Amino acid sequence: MSTKKKLVRKTPRPAPKKRSVKPAPKRAAKSATPRSGAYGDFMVQAYAMENDARDRYTEFADQMEVHNNTEVAQLFRKLARIEGLHADKIVKEMGWRKPPSAAEAWMWRHSEAPESVPSGELHYLMQPYHALELALQCEQRAVSFFTGITHSTAPADVKRLAREMAAEEREHVRLIREWMKRVEQPPAGWDSDPDPPLYSE
Repeated sequence: MSTKKKLVRKTPRPAPKKRSVKPAPKRAAKSATPRSGAYGDFMVQAYAMENDARDRYTEFADQMEVHNNTEVAQLFRKLARIEGLHADKIVKEMGWRKPPSAAEAWMWRHSEAPESVPSGELHYLMQPYHALELALQCEQRAVSFFTGITHSTAPADVKRLAREMAAEEREHVRLIREWMKRVEQPPAGWDSDPDPPLYSE
């Protein structure tokens, strides 16, 4: 007895519908203005501090060159480059296309920034040791400034960042102290000049 196999015609399945792929949402462009809130405000102050220190060291280097004190001028230029790198790091971290202006740093409008050397501390006969002493004082003031914020009522993210910056400044203090050990201390009478420069209005 033979059995015949029935041929079952299979109807073709409809092709699966193509899913429309939605384009990924574009990331918002980084703001040209500082991040809002306490964190952004803190970073504006930190940037202004580093930027002001760089400008002040550059100014001092220029003055030392006027008096042919090239050794100290070079040292101040090196310190200016270091402060400039710190400022650039903050700009990169915040993603600022345009760094904040000095006017946005409200904290020191009527006084010196913590990491800046007061203009009256400069002497045209100063030696590298003196320049490092001034830099050390600046770094110590910066440590105090950031440490003070960690003990304040600032938001937690600001305190965290202040702790990190205080630690960086402490490392700068250590490095400058090591640097000072390799520099000769000036003898008594270092500022004596039988023919001092004359200034006229």
